[in-house]
Amino acid sequence: MMHPADLPETVPVFPLPGALLLPRARLPLHIFEPRYLQMLDDALKTSERLIGMVQPNPCKGNGDNLHLIGCAGRVTQFSETEDGRYLITLTGISRFRIRSRVDGFAPYQRCTVSWDGFERDLGKPEADDTFNRTRFLRLLERFFAARHLSTDWETLKDADDELLVNSLSMLLDFDPEDKQALLEAPCLKTRRETLVTLIEFALRGGSNEETLQ
Repeated sequence: MMHPADLPETVPVFPLPGALLLPRARLPLHIFEPRYLQMLDDALKTSERLIGMVQPNPCKGNGDNLHLIGCAGRVTQFSETEDGRYLITLTGISRFRIRSRVDGFAPYQRCTVSWDGFERDLGKPEADDTFNRTRFLRLLERFFAARHLSTDWETLKDADDELLVNSLSMLLDFDPEDKQALLEAPCLKTRRETLVTLIEFALRGGSNEETLQ
């Protein structure tokens, strides 16, 4: 487990629309663009091995503009293919807030960041004391049926609160702005409520009727 003192002031950032990483969760990635292969090589040379996942912000114009809040992940698994690509896994460490972009000669973006306000991310897994799991799984079953998706329902039933909510937040096919809302949720309860709202919204075909938590 990393401690606040272990977190660097500068991290490389990987802007990938729709790719959500959350603390203590795992995100598999396929790295093949030359600039991001360089980013990975550089990250592996550091003791932290951190890469910051961020969403591009379309409201700010060109693709270099980013949402201010992202999540840093530690490279915990990687393998190289014969043609020089990497298959890696990032394990979420902590969210951060971008303070400024670092100018330099690297082909990828680097940012100075603040970890303040996200101390909870470095602690133990969160619980949601108000979570009605039975009702949530019924809603999820309707959603999966509507999208013609399959899953291991016994595994979902046995998963702890954080693993269940965070895994679904990362895996379900929501718009990038919805993914950003899930990332920025201050606690697991708020993330679960946001996830329920998004699922119900999708089931109604995008209508604006009131949702129930």
